[in-house]
Parts: sequence; C-alpha cells; structure tokens
Amino acid sequence: MLRLLLSVFLCLSLVAVVETSAQPQAERVARVEPIVREGKLYIDADIEFAVSGDLRNAAQKGVPIYFTADLEVVSKRWWWFDKTVISEQKTWRVVYNALTRQWRVGSGDLSLPESSLDDALSLLRNIRGWAVADIKDLETDELYEGKLRLRLNTSLLARPFQVDAFNSSAWSLATPWKNFTFSISLDEPRP
Repeated sequence: MLRLLLSVFLCLSLVAVVETSAQPQAERVARVEPIVREGKLYIDADIEFAVSGDLRNAAQKGVPIYFTADLEVVSKRWWWFDKTVISEQKTWRVVYNALTRQWRVGSGDLSLPESSLDDALSLLRNIRGWAVADIKDLETDELYEGKLRLRLNTSLLARPFQVDAFNSSAWSLATPWKNFTFSISLDEPRP
C-alpha cells in the first residue's frame, strides 16, 4: 500500500514539474540601449514576447494588429515632481495579405514585406534606430531615468475585435516597464 501511494505521489509530482516547465515565457523587455548619434538620441531595444493562438489566428485571417512601444524619460527633481523630458510612442501595423500571401509590417507610411508572421514580428522584437530626441534638448552630465514597454494596441483594432479584446486575456499582450538610466556627456575633441 505504501509503495502504491509513493508511486502515485511521484507520478503526480512529475506531471506538475512538466506542466510548470511547459509554461510559455513571459513577455519582457530584455535590453534597452540609448545611443547618441549625429546629434540625436536613438533607442535600441530587444523584446521577448509570444503571440497567442487566438491573436495569431485573427492575424492569419487578415485582421491588422497594432503594437505600440511607449517610452518615457524623466529627470529627477528633489523639490518637485519629476520632469518628463521625453514621452514618445511608436506604433507598428502587422497585416497579412491573402492575395499575395505576404505579411506586411510597418510604422507610418512605410511597410516592409515579410514571408511569415514570426519574420514580421522580429522587427518588433529588435527595435533599432528609433530617434526619440535631439541632444540639444537634453542637459549634459545629468542622470536621466527612462522606461520602455511594448503592448498590443487594442484601441486601433476594428470595433468587433475591441469588444473581444476587452473580454479575452488572449488579446492583452503587454510587457512590463523596463527601467534604464543614462546620461549625455560630450567629450572634448582632441587636437
């Protein structure tokens, strides 16, 4: 009897371990790197996220899905609230065209063709060269604190999908805020 209970306990604990290891990875911003180039501040970021089955099915049927990256940079003040220096958003549209069997991903008027949904989402997973501010608007040698996140922008979906997105957790894809700090320093040119 004891042997039977022990074997049942081991089987159940093995199933529990397999179920917890099969959980999908959580959405997160893995890396944020502010870069100064040609008098502008650019943001490079690596983001990890997975698209759920319902969202993937809707996208494969031609429903455009929108992702928005939110960036906020503040300057700390001891005597008042923090001063918001940069507050930027960038929105990408991912859509499947059934006639050409092609995915298109873009921001604004520019859209690029891709062969699969994962290829289209790789542009969102690896944000490069996002110009967010002019250096002349930032103080040198001051510490700035920033935060970045990526979210599925359900407000840009068609109305029937907005209702579905409100009621379903499959349509609530968002990374938590990733905090980072940086400062701008101008090196003197050497003679």
